Amino acid sequence: MRSTVYLHPWDVVGDPAAPERVARLGAGSVALAAAYHSVRACTPHHPRRRVVDARHAALYVPVRAGVWAGSRLVPESGAAWAGGEDAFGRAREALGGHGLAVDAWVVLTHSTILGERHPELTVRNAFGDRYPYALCPSDPDVRGYCGLVVAEVLAQGAPDGLVVEACGPLGIGHQGHHEKTAGADWTGTDEALLSICLCRACRRSLTAEGVEPDRLGAVVRAAVGAGHGSVAEALGPLAEPVLRVRRAATGSLREEVIRLVRRAGVARLVFHASADPWATAPGAVVLDAGRRIDTYVAGCWGTAETGAATLAAMRETMREAMREAVPATVPEAGRAAAPGGGREAAGPGPRLGAYVTILPPHPPDAAAFARDWGRLLSAGADELHLYHAGFASTSRLTAAAGALAALRAG
Repeated sequence: MRSTVYLHPWDVVGDPAAPERVARLGAGSVALAAAYHSVRACTPHHPRRRVVDARHAALYVPVRAGVWAGSRLVPESGAAWAGGEDAFGRAREALGGHGLAVDAWVVLTHSTILGERHPELTVRNAFGDRYPYALCPSDPDVRGYCGLVVAEVLAQGAPDGLVVEACGPLGIGHQGHHEKTAGADWTGTDEALLSICLCRACRRSLTAEGVEPDRLGAVVRAAVGAGHGSVAEALGPLAEPVLRVRRAATGSLREEVIRLVRRAGVARLVFHASADPWATAPGAVVLDAGRRIDTYVAGCWGTAETGAATLAAMRETMREAMREAVPATVPEAGRAAAPGGGREAAGPGPRLGAYVTILPPHPPDAAAFARDWGRLLSAGADELHLYHAGFASTSRLTAAAGALAALRAG
């Protein structure tokens, strides 16, 4: 069992005790934020503060003017609250000094500050509403920006691995401010429909797929709130070409990230992902067969039962990707005979991680954590990803460390 704990640079910079505190958790590696969205975060252990107000999405390695000179989108620095222009590098060095592997954690298409500056590059729903936090990966300028973020983090941060969130479109369900949308009682299908993008770049791509964007918009507007059981039901024959457009943009961004990581010689590549082809937000990446990606992480923040179901869906989706990756020369009988439905013929696939939280509403209970996380491991998880060591109280850190120790002991 591999375990990774999540952290921000400001949890470490300026706190000499932080690396040892994190190491005592017993996790093998740290996912340290190198590019992250705006957040108001507690810092219950820091010697000089209790709250960090990260006012906008930021890069935590230096923003080098010469590198970004030709980019339409240029990130802001988080130096004002993180402890310097190279807060990631300082935190990585401190954590590495205590024997911890440090992966760079990057969030790519989530930036309200850039979306407000460039609304034409953001997701636009069928009603014409813009989501300013959501940069649309259908636009090549957005993909170029994301690729350059990754390249700069790899070049300057020298991480042991890369953990990627939001390698695809964000939708209505991942927003900010004081959210007041729950009373609409939108179903999951409604939210997926409200997350279909009709920005300029998506309209071009839809047209190329034979979809008339205005017609699609009318269909979506009529479908929201109409009680459809699925997006496919709501869109009918439009569903497949719309999904192809989304997958093409997200897949192109994923391929660029893979290329950059492998060119840099970084040993480990992790994507937050979902089995739902209509998923947006952190796990919107297109699943890939084979070992070009080391681990996919599935969100398991609810009960152990719902987490196990999420993992089962992810595992089945990964198996399907393996079956599709089997070369045509492999006889059908050989595919059926393989326990993984063709997995062996396609080569070993990615590992599966369970993204769990040690924060509320879960109580700080080591036995409960161990029981729930053990069920996720039994359900097919190869790794545990723990959120979040910087936000958690002492009792929560102690409970997490106890649970990990119990799981290692068998």
